[in-house]
Amino acid sequence: MNDIDPRLLEVFFDVQRGLPRQGPGDFDSTSQAFALCSGLPEKPSVLDIGCGPGMQTMALAKSCSGSILAVDNYDEYLDELRERVVKACLSDRIEVKHADMKALGFSENAFDLIWCEGAIYNMGVPEALKSWRPLLRDQSYLAFSDLVWLDENPPAEAVEFFKNEYPAMTSSEAIIKTIRENGFDPVGDFTLPESAWWDDYYGPLEAKLPALKRKYEGDAEALGVVAMSETEIDIRRRFSHTYGYHFFVARKVDEER
Repeated sequence: MNDIDPRLLEVFFDVQRGLPRQGPGDFDSTSQAFALCSGLPEKPSVLDIGCGPGMQTMALAKSCSGSILAVDNYDEYLDELRERVVKACLSDRIEVKHADMKALGFSENAFDLIWCEGAIYNMGVPEALKSWRPLLRDQSYLAFSDLVWLDENPPAEAVEFFKNEYPAMTSSEAIIKTIRENGFDPVGDFTLPESAWWDDYYGPLEAKLPALKRKYEGDAEALGVVAMSETEIDIRRRFSHTYGYHFFVARKVDEER
């Protein structure tokens, strides 16, 4: 998104504005992934990277009694999360901070768990693993979700779409291999259910599109941004069996091993 014209970037955020989530996910999947992180301290120190408006941040707060530092580089999302935190009376456990995932600036060995739902693509899995690993204490965890191919031979139309939207998209097997190559032991992985795409993301997004078309009537460039969401939803409806969001949970390997 960094290469998008600032005006069109604002249209993109307008499309996403007010949605419960900015990508596929749900409470049960967050809880399922957290349950794979066995042996955490009673009150773990958690870093939630690319937190957005923080639906998964709040789910993490229900799954553990530790402290959570939630970071994102878009202030409007952070403001939404701050409101959620205050409303839930969790200000003593959840800190919300503006930060760039590519330059976090935190101390080494500071966290027991790093979490990243649906945002790691902004950095790339190999780059993120290398950059974030030093922030974890030994035997601590990294959990993230990413878009993967579920079909070895996906249809050409879907391939062409993601060639533009996510050219680095690969298989879960390839990501697990990358996890091992970067100093982590894979602990578990699973594909998110179809409901995780629609309940809090595509459903509310699709309901917004008619109003957005009216708002940007006569603005061809802005309507092009809106149309991309329509295309994305259409691709999902027709080819959902060929790709999905996949959760990965891995444990940092001790340096001595």
